[in-house]
Amino acid sequence: MVEISKPMEQERLGGPPAGRLCMPKKKKPLSTGPILNVTEARAWAAAREVTEIECLVPDLAGVARGKIMPASKFFDDTAMALPSSIFMQTISGEYPEEDGEFRYDPSDGDIQLRPDFSTLCLVPWARDPTAQVIHDALYHDGRAVEIAPRQVLRRVVDLYREQGWAPVVAPELEFYLVKRNIDPDYPLEPPIGRSGRAEAGRRSYSISAVNEFDAVFEDIYAFAEAQQLEVDTLIHEEGAAQMEINLRHGDPLDLSDQVFLLKRTIREAALAHDIYATFMAKPIAHEPGSAMHVHQSVLSAETGENIFTDPEGRPTPEFFHFLAGQQRYVPTVTCMLAPYVNSYRRLVKSASAPVNVQWGYDNRSTGLRIPPSSPVNRRVENRVPSSDANPYLAMAASLACGYLGLTRRLTPGEPVAGLARRDEFDLPVGLLEAVGLFEETEELAEVFGRGFVTTFAAVKRAEFATFMRVISPWEREFLLLNV
Repeated sequence: MVEISKPMEQERLGGPPAGRLCMPKKKKPLSTGPILNVTEARAWAAAREVTEIECLVPDLAGVARGKIMPASKFFDDTAMALPSSIFMQTISGEYPEEDGEFRYDPSDGDIQLRPDFSTLCLVPWARDPTAQVIHDALYHDGRAVEIAPRQVLRRVVDLYREQGWAPVVAPELEFYLVKRNIDPDYPLEPPIGRSGRAEAGRRSYSISAVNEFDAVFEDIYAFAEAQQLEVDTLIHEEGAAQMEINLRHGDPLDLSDQVFLLKRTIREAALAHDIYATFMAKPIAHEPGSAMHVHQSVLSAETGENIFTDPEGRPTPEFFHFLAGQQRYVPTVTCMLAPYVNSYRRLVKSASAPVNVQWGYDNRSTGLRIPPSSPVNRRVENRVPSSDANPYLAMAASLACGYLGLTRRLTPGEPVAGLARRDEFDLPVGLLEAVGLFEETEELAEVFGRGFVTTFAAVKRAEFATFMRVISPWEREFLLLNV
């Protein structure tokens, strides 16, 4: 049984609000601190008798691309190459047509992958001793590939550092457990738990509902510990077999790496028990959507203090500037926070997801929530991102909005105390509208680079075109014999 301990007494910067259920702390295996170079990595792998290395690079969708190599070959020569087009591929494996500013490298030449040894960890579900390491993408002259998701996020974090700031994030990741489903024409259904019955009704925060899938969560937690992923809390969310796992707060790149690995981990743990774990934003029509809420704070790089709070414990002008940047720019980056056609099935009125970027104190109906906290832990929770988002791009997009608010000294609207979901939409209602807003906002090209904006927009349009080639059950139901 997954043991759930009492909520933590001490609230931490960017951590979950009080009342969350906390995962138990276990001893980390063979912890040696950060691995900094190939010599340390070789020794680490030898101590664990690793025979294979999975060389990973996250693409625009957050899918793990790369190669699997014998450990001996990897450590003899860590240089590895992949075609540059891996960052231009749609989720269905196709490529956008050249249009406007978007152009391919006609040679589709190689890019170099460089391992970030600080991400080296075990693959705990592998049969043979296997390790994985996340790579950065570089051109042959050593420049970073500007459209690679890790580099997009690093570029935003560097903008903060140039101002003397250090952003801090804490993601909350929702997902569904569902029955195996090998026919995409059939709707997804909740899986059968240990009671022999599928869930019915709303079971938010239910311990017994979590315990229905004890074996799955035992594996998830064990796999996370083996990879040193900082899993903090586990709860049952509102939907049938819908769960939420939170991660401890920290550096945006490190947390994005952890979400990237944790998604893979959760899927593998579920498959081992003959069910699926899905991060689709809206996998089941009459159930709530799945989000990836992001808590955000900004520290002074010099003092380590939260710039959102003054010495008397009051919110600073910087807090309101950051909040105003979220209000102004989140609609323009929604295609990075909600990147698929399915994502917009979650962002509808009369649902638990936001439809605008109003803000409020401890108000979960707003797109931007200020959780209850001590002054030192003052933060902004962005509730717009969906769980299908690439974590690197979602973090980059949300932090970019705050950065623009800080540097342009924007002023937010008034906080909302009531139900914000009844108000008008601020967010785009579909993928093409979101992409249009993204492309036409010049400030985003300055933050992310024009090459990324152009490429990401082209990929999203190509995915929409692929979606439009599919005839849906709704069309067959209502159009077949009626029009």
